[in-house]
Amino acid sequence: MTAITRRLFGAFVIGAAALTAAPAFAQSGAPHLILTLEQGAVDIELLPAIAPKHVERIIALAEQGAYDGVVFHRVIDGFMAQTGDVTFGKTGSAEFDLSRAGMSGSNLPNVKAEFNDETFMPGTVGAARSQDPNSFNSQFFIVTADASFLDHQYTAFGKVISGMEVISGLEKGPKEQNGAVANPDKIVTATVEYK
Repeated sequence: MTAITRRLFGAFVIGAAALTAAPAFAQSGAPHLILTLEQGAVDIELLPAIAPKHVERIIALAEQGAYDGVVFHRVIDGFMAQTGDVTFGKTGSAEFDLSRAGMSGSNLPNVKAEFNDETFMPGTVGAARSQDPNSFNSQFFIVTADASFLDHQYTAFGKVISGMEVISGLEKGPKEQNGAVANPDKIVTATVEYK
């Protein structure tokens, strides 16, 4: 190899490494999950700096249209609203079953916890999971009151920038039934924008 060829080859290798190292959501601006409901829109700024794998999953599912038609199956007054069961909670699908909403996710593998220092306060968006901290798949919740007792136990990956009044106005379920909603509101569409 000549000196010029070595320099060109070296530049190509460095350039290729830089391209493969770029995260999937490396667009211009911060990623935002826009949830459109019948009552209005909710703008959630996603936080890839503190929970990159969670944000990557949310973006992937939203871009597939997986969240379109999914109900807020569990809404507890003074605590939070949960959605994201893209299997049993997706209205209009063959598998929709409100009695089982909240028990499933996508066909993608679970995501390991990315605990961080974001505090769960009104507007914080967190990853729903089972008892296993590494079991996040597709479901998430939006906190409607101080829930700092969840800090470092659940992964926070976003925050509501606008539309909290829409979340506060969601149909709620009785506390004695753990917030299970009999006639739930749903996400009409979920899209990703970069701002």
